[in-house]
Amino acid sequence: MPLLLGRGLLLCSLLTAATTTATDPVHEVTGEIQTAIRRAIPPLEAGAAGSAKKRQCFTCHNQALPVLALAMAQRKGFTTNRSVLAAQVQHTVAHLRRGQERYLEGRGQGGQVITAGYALWTLQAGGYAPDMLTTAVTGYLLQYQKEASHWSHPGKRPPSTGSDFTTTYVALRGLSDFGTDAQQRSITARRKVIAQWLTTAPSKDTEDLVFTLRILNLLDTDPNNIKRQITRILEKQRPDGGWSQTDQLESDTYATGSVLAAMLEAGNLKPDHQAVQRGTSYLIAQQHADGSWHTTSRAEPFQTYYESGFPHGKDQFISIAASSWATLALLLTLPDRSQNLEPPSTSRTPD
Repeated sequence: MPLLLGRGLLLCSLLTAATTTATDPVHEVTGEIQTAIRRAIPPLEAGAAGSAKKRQCFTCHNQALPVLALAMAQRKGFTTNRSVLAAQVQHTVAHLRRGQERYLEGRGQGGQVITAGYALWTLQAGGYAPDMLTTAVTGYLLQYQKEASHWSHPGKRPPSTGSDFTTTYVALRGLSDFGTDAQQRSITARRKVIAQWLTTAPSKDTEDLVFTLRILNLLDTDPNNIKRQITRILEKQRPDGGWSQTDQLESDTYATGSVLAAMLEAGNLKPDHQAVQRGTSYLIAQQHADGSWHTTSRAEPFQTYYESGFPHGKDQFISIAASSWATLALLLTLPDRSQNLEPPSTSRTPD
């Protein structure tokens, strides 16, 4: 059962600022958020580390999204296991290295753009520097589906695969983070094509809406387009404060966390916005006693099941993704404490 956190009881033990008082509602909410984050970090670390031990391959759910959350937790001053974070970055590097020749040949790895894009996002979050390996991947992204109006992925494992908006965003972000000087002309041309595609591309669910917003922010497009997209997303908020993956489903952590993270990360909404406060309250109420969040899978399994160390059985992969989005969203409501940031050590591919 989700753990309903008591605000009054948590406040005294969790807030460290000398000026904080139990009667201050802003600090009271901050205390709840800090508690939820501290509880979430251990299961995310366990699930990421456990998956890397069981499988050679990089996964979006057990490497990419936990790394995004854990790296942000470090940036915000929370205590994390730096060796776990560094190991996930190295696990991602090792996966890409095994496919480096395929990237150079324009063929990529299993998962194609989703794998390549999320892997580069993982490396960027983990502080990995551009090198020959990342250049091979960005070169592949520029070649793959280069005649199309956007990147697409045929996967049918909603919500994280099967969305052309997600696929396009992670590819475009990878190019933005790791594109070389020699690739900039092609990247600029690709950005223009994507911007045109967005003007007519229909969104079918919350994943599409979220990653459309992310693309618009990445393209630094007309602010009015971004405002209209935010309005569309805010209109989907449920009375319980959460968002659902589709109009037919109930609110869940994956949708709610991904929505809040997208809006907060780019500064589109501030933490004191009513919709954000309702959303964070929903997330806090849904957190389980072990620090995780549970989301029910609606994807058809195609790989052999294995235990990664994250709870919720056959729902663990969507649940660790959901828990990562929820943790990231909560973290983004807090100020940076960059003086506490210690980037994970990574080894580069020699130039």
